Amino acid sequence: MLDKSHKPTWTSFEQATKADWDAVMEYEEAYNAALPDRILDAIRSLDEDWTPYPINRYEHSLQAATRAYEDGADEELVVAALIHDTGDILSPYNHGELSAAMMKPYVSEKTHWILKHHCVFQGYYYNHHLGGDRNARDRYRDSPYWEDCRYFCHEYDQKAFDPEYPTKPLEFFEPMLRRVLNKGDGHMELNEKAEG
Repeated sequence: MLDKSHKPTWTSFEQATKADWDAVMEYEEAYNAALPDRILDAIRSLDEDWTPYPINRYEHSLQAATRAYEDGADEELVVAALIHDTGDILSPYNHGELSAAMMKPYVSEKTHWILKHHCVFQGYYYNHHLGGDRNARDRYRDSPYWEDCRYFCHEYDQKAFDPEYPTKPLEFFEPMLRRVLNKGDGHMELNEKAEG
């Protein structure tokens, strides 16, 4: 349990002691343990009343995850399908990069790459209607994950707008999300090694 009676007196990182950093890490451990709840809240926030799509982004996220699950995708990819558009909340023009960054400590390089690039790959289905290049995804053809991302978009993302599709509820995916977020190496900066 966190000791809330002790207020730190340092005003810059260089003044903080080992004991101070131990207290910070204790706080962060408790805060980070609640990450699944914050991500679930972010997913729920996509449940807007008005949308120009046949279903809203919340239903789309659940449907994409359901399609991945029904297709036999591994749990990490099902969770990626569930959260792939949560970056829309804060960064609609590069939401894939935000969703990927959020999940980087917990998923494989392949899943991270798919999340980061899914927006460009989705453009294949509509860019040409908007004056863009539908083949923009081809600039990534040399990636070992190109086909994985194409498949993710084709099978899970672009077709997940069907109001009649038997979509599973968020509660079904919650244990999967919690398991995926329970993996990882923690603070990425602590795992960085000095060069030389």
